[in-house]
Amino acid sequence: MNLAVQTLREAVAFALPPRCPSCGAITEADHRLCAACWSALDFPGEPACARCNLPFEYDRGPGTECAACMAEPPLHDGIHAAVAYGEVSRAIMLKLKYGRRTAHAETAARLIARTLPRTADLIVPVPLHTSRIWSRGFNQAALIAQGLARQCDIPFVCDALVRTRRTPVLRGMGPKARHTVLAGAFAVHPRWTERIAGKAILLVDDVYTSGATSDACIRVLKRAGAKNVAIAAFARVLPEESGD
Repeated sequence: MNLAVQTLREAVAFALPPRCPSCGAITEADHRLCAACWSALDFPGEPACARCNLPFEYDRGPGTECAACMAEPPLHDGIHAAVAYGEVSRAIMLKLKYGRRTAHAETAARLIARTLPRTADLIVPVPLHTSRIWSRGFNQAALIAQGLARQCDIPFVCDALVRTRRTPVLRGMGPKARHTVLAGAFAVHPRWTERIAGKAILLVDDVYTSGATSDACIRVLKRAGAKNVAIAAFARVLPEESGD
């Protein structure tokens, strides 16, 4: 490496050291959390529901499903979340979405990739309406999906899904109201229909809450012929939590 370039990099690293994406404390490297924030994260794992991966408090035996999945089998083919939604994950996502810290999308992607099974044929992000992209400047789910595609070496299609109309914030709505609001709000882009048919799709979002948005996306993907659709999210709101 050129000595001048190396010197410049060292000067930049000294002036702008890597910082924790949650609290801003100096860290050893980019995309790493400080010890305090890392220890505050809750990583969902086994034992868990065999269908949706919802963590169980104790091992209920192989193949056991949670009450919600038994009562109404979900449309998705598994949920893979890096962390449970909480103070640290919330801070990271808020800085990404509203603080324009787009590098945090790569941080999220790296954490998701740690436990993600490499079974998908195609990575697709949950889309934003164009009006929100214009106001925000980017789709955070697409940035995370792009980073995840690099980490996992899986093809990524940014515009496989499109949002046909802007929908209101779902917070505070019941399941029926959410379903009504989201009905017809998504479509598969015609140019990607053939590529989706018969494929295992990984649908990526920043935070998984009630599943209403992902269900609406899954419906149109499976209508277009997707073999199965699993969900990947940075954070998952567990039943006892409340999301934004």
